[in-house]
Amino acid sequence: MSPGLFEAITRTLPHPVALCAADGTILAANPAATAAVPELHAGANLYRLAQDDAGVLTGHLRNWLRSGSPLPGALTLKGSDGSPARFRCHGVRATWWQGAGPVVQLTLRRLDQDDRFAVLSEQVSALNREIAVRRTAETQREGLLLAEQAARVRLQRLYRLTEALASSATLAEVAEAVARTAARALDVAGVSLELHSQHLVPALAPGEDRGALTGRAWSDLDHPVDGTPAVAASAARIVLQADGVVLGALNVHPGTSGIPEPEHLTAVTQQIAQAVHRAGLYEHEHRVAERLQLSLLPQLPEVPGLEVATAYAAASDMVRVGGDWYDVYHLDEDHIGLSIGDVAGHGLPQAAVMAQIIAVLRGLVLRCGTRPEEVLTELSEYLHLYHRGQMATAAYLLYHRPSRTLTYVKAGHPPPLVLAADGSSRFLDGPISPPLGPVPDARYRQGSTVLGAHETVLLYTDGLIERRGESLDVGLDRLTRAARDGTGLNVHDLCRLFLDHRPGDDYPDDRALLVVRPTP
Repeated sequence: MSPGLFEAITRTLPHPVALCAADGTILAANPAATAAVPELHAGANLYRLAQDDAGVLTGHLRNWLRSGSPLPGALTLKGSDGSPARFRCHGVRATWWQGAGPVVQLTLRRLDQDDRFAVLSEQVSALNREIAVRRTAETQREGLLLAEQAARVRLQRLYRLTEALASSATLAEVAEAVARTAARALDVAGVSLELHSQHLVPALAPGEDRGALTGRAWSDLDHPVDGTPAVAASAARIVLQADGVVLGALNVHPGTSGIPEPEHLTAVTQQIAQAVHRAGLYEHEHRVAERLQLSLLPQLPEVPGLEVATAYAAASDMVRVGGDWYDVYHLDEDHIGLSIGDVAGHGLPQAAVMAQIIAVLRGLVLRCGTRPEEVLTELSEYLHLYHRGQMATAAYLLYHRPSRTLTYVKAGHPPPLVLAADGSSRFLDGPISPPLGPVPDARYRQGSTVLGAHETVLLYTDGLIERRGESLDVGLDRLTRAARDGTGLNVHDLCRLFLDHRPGDDYPDDRALLVVRPTP
């Protein structure tokens, strides 16, 4: 209790009450005390006010400071009229005092007034009870305030964890969110995540071994890695479970507050388990969509004198199958056809259209494959007649071996890239024609170029160069810079280089690549 609160409680009491430190300093006095002894106020010193022997006063103070109940005494002070006034007093140590050093609570009564010891003692006791009640109420109020503040902090940390988990799609993102926010949400020293990859992302075929899926923020229980640090014995291991399936465990390393109470620990781990389960389903569906897409792509023929490499990767955040394709056509000894394209959108309808386009293209190429303009003109008519509302971009190229001439037609598709052996490159920026499908009776114009010795052609879909919030021109420039890093690579290594030429970056769309290099 502070001096201010003491003064508020004793303000209306009719008898003098004061607080005195062990050295005699008056810390507080009520109005009745100042009225009885004008110099008895905060800041005064009892040794200077008292007209008694200093040793007697010291003895009184020593006894009062030791006492748990009021003890009587007598003091002679200068009264309000300036003459000495004799006071009977009761002193007791103020156990409620929170300031520095012990203090005595003094209750005074003039000896010339009617005062009985019992009455005065009862008044002192009543005052002490009132002070104790108010002190208890103040302590309870402080406790409630601290509890409310702690609950608010806990809710804020739990909200940050919930928000981080809700915005995480993949297992790696969930694990990073847990590593970043779970320890603070639980008020512990740290957490570590262990997951069963085979329960979360099951194999798509019997005997398939994907190896460990371990990320930076979690370890794979199904594929232990040598050198993984052991979990401390003091850590609590909480099993993560969803829909009756054990997904892994969260290791909680206690801090200064120990392990959190079970209810809070359960609430946090259940959120983490649901997020892990959701991310596992997402990654499994992503792999299924990618496997389905790969199964729809054609098996390419082996063409003598032509090195070929292909690659396909689904979008980073897509679980639906796409409509990207590529193909190679061995027309005759002198002519080779190449195609690449992308049906707009994602989903089974687009995949079905893509599969039909592959089949229709192979038929068209058999009939008019040496006339690129005619190939895409008829393909656009087919799409317009039989798949209304669908649109695709595509490029068809015809390579003539004897002359090394490459004739090409682009239907709204990004330009192919020709790479020289010295790392330089050029885009085939010839005539641009509309996409396939939406424009009836569309006509397609062709361009041509002559390939130099050891030059390579890269065909790709727009997912390779797209980036959120960035123009395609920036993506095309990045592609030419990657080409300089491909000097001396074979077509397969070159294909891998281009597929992941933005390491650690998200790809908002599917990527299909076809790399071809004529050989002498």
